Amino acid sequence: MLVAETYLGHREDADLAARLADADPVRVVLSDTERQRSRVRTESTDGEDVGIVVARDLADGDVLETDDGTLVVVELAAIEALVLSFADADVSPTAALELGHALGNRHWDLAMRDGEALFPVPDTRERMLAAVEDDLPTGVETRFESVPPTTFDDADPDHSHGGDGHDHSHGAHAHSHDDGAHSHDHHDHAVRTIEGDDR
Repeated sequence: MLVAETYLGHREDADLAARLADADPVRVVLSDTERQRSRVRTESTDGEDVGIVVARDLADGDVLETDDGTLVVVELAAIEALVLSFADADVSPTAALELGHALGNRHWDLAMRDGEALFPVPDTRERMLAAVEDDLPTGVETRFESVPPTTFDDADPDHSHGGDGHDHSHGAHAHSHDDGAHSHDHHDHAVRTIEGDDR
């Protein structure tokens, strides 16, 4: 089994791009949950057993290295998102606040993109649509779209990848609702704004 323990950077970094061009890297596709774990056992796209041991969350295009110098390129599996499009809607401030309040109480992650609000689908499409339909202002259109899981990461200049115009940060999001208590751990519910076509 290959074990990748060294984080090198992002595939778009100039020095890494040159190394990758001359190498035969191993590629792995991680789920949103796997990318946030410090230890993952998975298979490469070629079916090779790969262990990943790094103390950081991983982003699409991150490059790792094994002890024998093998490069491992991380790709992220897309997740499904509910998209609310406000492009053709004339939404009053009151309606916008009511919608924001209703959806904010659900503690869903949120990203904004060119007049659209995106929410990851935690359950089924039907349940998610049922949860929002009563609060949607007239003219707001809904659809589902596959997006990178990093769409919902909070913006963080300390984890940016050169040349692609987007930032990544990774915070845990845990809830406890036992005995009526309501607490949050280590997450500030920041809104992620996507600039341009960051899909």
